Formats: sequence, structure tokens, C-alpha cells
Amino acid sequence: MPFFMVLASMMGFGSLARDSGLSFGVSVVSTATVWGLPGQVAYAELFAVGAPVLAIMLASSMANLRFLPMSLSMLPLFRGDKSAWRLRYLLVAIMSINTWALTLRHGPAMAEDQRLPYYLGLCGICMTGGLTGTALGYHLAASFPFYVIVSLIYLNPVYFVFLFSGVRHRNCILALMFGAVLGPLFHLISPDWGLPFCGVIAGSAAYWIDRRMPRTAKSPL
Repeated sequence: MPFFMVLASMMGFGSLARDSGLSFGVSVVSTATVWGLPGQVAYAELFAVGAPVLAIMLASSMANLRFLPMSLSMLPLFRGDKSAWRLRYLLVAIMSINTWALTLRHGPAMAEDQRLPYYLGLCGICMTGGLTGTALGYHLAASFPFYVIVSLIYLNPVYFVFLFSGVRHRNCILALMFGAVLGPLFHLISPDWGLPFCGVIAGSAAYWIDRRMPRTAKSPL
């Protein structure tokens, strides 16, 4: 499922990249290097309007800033494996939200020496889907209506909802619920700043409420 979701969403990016004037090579390389759909979309859109290189780099980096807390929460799983810990910067570079979520879900139940092969295999599958999807979307952009190809980008957030619906942590479920309610409201108030404001407020509210809700010994949360 992660392979097909990444494949479909990156087809949307490939179409967007071609429409923005990016070459095929640059589009594929950006998938392999930026490796974060929000940052890549910001890169393509700013390139289309002729933004300075520094502004494009800053916008792409800020869009992918979410990987910092994700990295801090995932890397402790590899601390007990010396060979994996030596590769920690590579592990962070190839991480995506799919590999992060699945590794946090299944990694703790694995033996420490099994986590690295699982993670590398999962990242390789997702990266292959991303590169293939970018190439397909770029070349199929002229074969399908633009809105059909670009709409594939939104399959990834839908998949994330199903992915996170399986978590057993109450604060994550609360954050997802608050974000689903507040996201459209904040977008109506400010399309440019609605998303970061929603993330900060929904996440903080979920953390604060979770800390004050009673916990029982029988509850898996």
C-alpha cells in the first residue's frame, strides 16, 4: 500500500513539475533529494513564478521541517544497533512519513538487529515508487486532464488518515480529530498560514488534553 500511494501522489507531482517548467531530470532528482511532497510542491510552484533560488531553498526546507521531530522520535529505535547508528544521517535522509509511521508501529516489537533491514527495505520500496511515479506523471501529463493527474497528490494525505487511524496513542488520535475540524476553518481565515497555525494549535491542544485525561491500567492508551 505505501508503494502505490507514493506512486500515485508522485505522479501528481510529476505532472505539476512539467506544468511548472521543470525538466524531466530535475523533477526526478528533486524527488530523490528533497524527498518530501510539500517541499517539492513549494519548489515547483515557486520555480514557476520565477522566485529567487534562495527563496525556493528556504521554502522547501521550511515545508519539510516536520522531519526534525519525526527524526528525533524514530532514531532511538536504532541506538542499540551500532551498524545502524553509524548510518543515522542516511536513515534520516531517506525517511518519509510512510516509513516513519510504519517503523514506529512495528519497530519496537522487532529485535534490534532486524530494524535496520526492515527500515531500509521499506524506504527502498517507497523511494522506488516515488521515482517511478514522478517519471510516469511527467510523461503522462499530456495524456490526461491536468486536474486528474494533480488530484493524485491528495491521495497521500487520505492514506495518512487511514495510517494514523491505527495508532493506539490517545494524543495522536486527538490531534488528528482536532486537525480535521480546525483545518478547514483556519484555511478560510488564512489560506497562507492556516496549515501551520492549525498544526500548532491542534497538536498543542491534543497534548494538553491528553496530559489531563485520566489513565487507567487496563487502557492500551
